[in-house]
Amino acid sequence: MTNRTGDARKVAFVTGASRGIGRASALELARHGFDVVVTARTLVEGETADGRPLPGSIETTAAAVRELGRDALPLPLDLLDRSSIDAAVAETLARWGRIDLLLNNGIYVGPANMQHVLTFDLEEVERMFAANVFNQVHITRLVLTGMLERKSGTVIDMVSGAGLSDPPMPAGQGGWGFAYAATKGAFQRLAGVLAVEHRNSGVHFYNLEPGFVMTESMKLNDPDGALEKFQKAAPMTVPANVIRWLATDPGATEWNGQTVFAQPFALEHDLHPDWR
Repeated sequence: MTNRTGDARKVAFVTGASRGIGRASALELARHGFDVVVTARTLVEGETADGRPLPGSIETTAAAVRELGRDALPLPLDLLDRSSIDAAVAETLARWGRIDLLLNNGIYVGPANMQHVLTFDLEEVERMFAANVFNQVHITRLVLTGMLERKSGTVIDMVSGAGLSDPPMPAGQGGWGFAYAATKGAFQRLAGVLAVEHRNSGVHFYNLEPGFVMTESMKLNDPDGALEKFQKAAPMTVPANVIRWLATDPGATEWNGQTVFAQPFALEHDLHPDWR
């Protein structure tokens, strides 16, 4: 592990980094000079926090980051547990002194995620809002203070087309549920508001809409492949490459406060040449 101190270190704090787009983004950022704080609920391979049979953990992602020659700091973070958020941010600042990039990628997927309005439990929907909106705002507030003091930083919020439009079919038949769409729609408002509140601060805020990407969790929720009947999934590396571009390219500033649609953006900017 290489020792880096002061301004020589660029630190990315990635939530939901045990698998999926979070893991792909952590690795892509590591390839482009970031040391990565790898956070999620799954600490050890094969022991998911909610018991679902999913691959990935913060340990395995951290090991992959280190194989790329960058430092990794694996820390537990549960979006339903605000104290774990406080602890992870505090540990990062104590160990590495700064956070240059915050990728709000994590999400809580509960029973109401794919349930219909007349059948979901309202308390479960409240849990989804707590995790996917309020506690992600909490993370952002914790990290933003230091960015504003340094007059430099990037916040990227993972949003979803589900928060922008109605589903083509009901949940379970190729569409999505209200609870998921509502939390994503609410969270999407954050980047634009922060860009207005902190104009000319040196800190930039983006929404990243990944498009249809078949992650491990989506495969589990859609075992029969109903979703892919409507459109073809892109690899997880497509949004990861756009995230890297937003974090490193000077031209990204013109997108401050806006929603970037990863798949057409990657094609237009030739960010993933082996994908069409």
